[in-house]
Amino acid sequence: MGLDFHIAFEKYQLANGMRVILAPDHSVPVVSIYMIYGVGARCEPKGRTGFAHLFEHMMFQGSANAPKGLHFKLVESNGGTLNGSTHPDYTDYYEVLPSNKLAAGLWLEADRMRGLVITEENLTNQKETVKQERRLSFDNQPYATAIVDHWPQIVFRNWSNAHSLIGSFEDLEAATVEDVAHFFKTYYAPNNAVLVLAGDVRPAEAKELIETYFGDIPPQAQPPHPDLSEPELVEPRTEVYRDPHAQVPAVVIGYPGPVRRSPDYYALAMLDVLLTGGESSRFQQHLVKGKQSVVQFEANLGWPFASSTDYKDPGHYTMFLLHDPAIPGGEVVEQAQAEVDAIRKHGVSEAELDRARTFFRATRVNQLQSSLRRAMLLGQYELLDGNPGWINTELKEFFRVTPEDVCAAAAKYCVPERRFVLEIVPARAEWAQEPQATGSAP
Repeated sequence: MGLDFHIAFEKYQLANGMRVILAPDHSVPVVSIYMIYGVGARCEPKGRTGFAHLFEHMMFQGSANAPKGLHFKLVESNGGTLNGSTHPDYTDYYEVLPSNKLAAGLWLEADRMRGLVITEENLTNQKETVKQERRLSFDNQPYATAIVDHWPQIVFRNWSNAHSLIGSFEDLEAATVEDVAHFFKTYYAPNNAVLVLAGDVRPAEAKELIETYFGDIPPQAQPPHPDLSEPELVEPRTEVYRDPHAQVPAVVIGYPGPVRRSPDYYALAMLDVLLTGGESSRFQQHLVKGKQSVVQFEANLGWPFASSTDYKDPGHYTMFLLHDPAIPGGEVVEQAQAEVDAIRKHGVSEAELDRARTFFRATRVNQLQSSLRRAMLLGQYELLDGNPGWINTELKEFFRVTPEDVCAAAAKYCVPERRFVLEIVPARAEWAQEPQATGSAP
């Protein structure tokens, strides 16, 4: 199968340690500016849950030379878009602008890295914003609280991995200006960041602008890396969560996953495509169309917070299945397990694996049409792997996976003895309660 694409890029480093990647593509006069910092929810200490997410909001509250509101106004008035997001292992920000506005975008990113405005007023305002976001986007949405707050507590034993990415109201309230300033100085330093420019960028001009705006921002001591290790012994666990907002029941099924970039990582990713990738996938054909037990599904390495591209161990291969209310959740779990077991026991034909490869390749090529998506992939591969070149070579690694590799991964990872299950059951508000264990047996 042909891998007929190549993303040209150049990587270098400033004297202050900031890594820079330039990926020119002059097909359209648009440039994507992507800044990724090596700090996520798994970096948060006890008592400070939600700090990474709070800081994502704080980064839009104004900086030394860009008053509050100017960042949005300057980007949007020039026809651009911008946003930020928080993940377990990183926080990222982007601007997509007409290429002749590159200088404005770089200046904005540099100014907030250099001197974010951290005041009591801004902090109080963003505490309330985060609380409101939690109420609207999580607490009052079906499945969200179960997935974001309770699922990590089921599958992880290490607190750094298990606590909520959004954090608690109590920890947010306890945050002080001094806490936020320390967090900023520790993690939002140039030597903990990767800057990627993708699109209509001219390297000589870009390098000059980057040096001008970022070159004299001082580095900081390398931030601490928490111990994320999990116990080797896995005890299967099943819990039920009664969700007052859900109208349709769902099950979440997870298995502890492999080390990133290991042979098992590639094999498990291809197993996922066979099970859930597109109309020809086994779940679609057998559970949605065949048994008609499943209404909708999604799955990935690292779900719900990551995909195979930014999955970082310790993590899980996880499935989420909405199902027919007439069918018990436990039965749906066993139907999904039976699809995995069928691959483990009876194998996969080369023809079926080829279809999965075609789907995988088409998805990736479609992603690469976007300068922003190219920038994100380059930045994430640099931050997580130290090698942005994976953007051009990793498909070859996925496609080296054989039918035997897929079967071996299914047998090693996706077995009931290593399985975590969360059943999400619709319930009226007055019935809602904390998750209840239904036993450690699968």
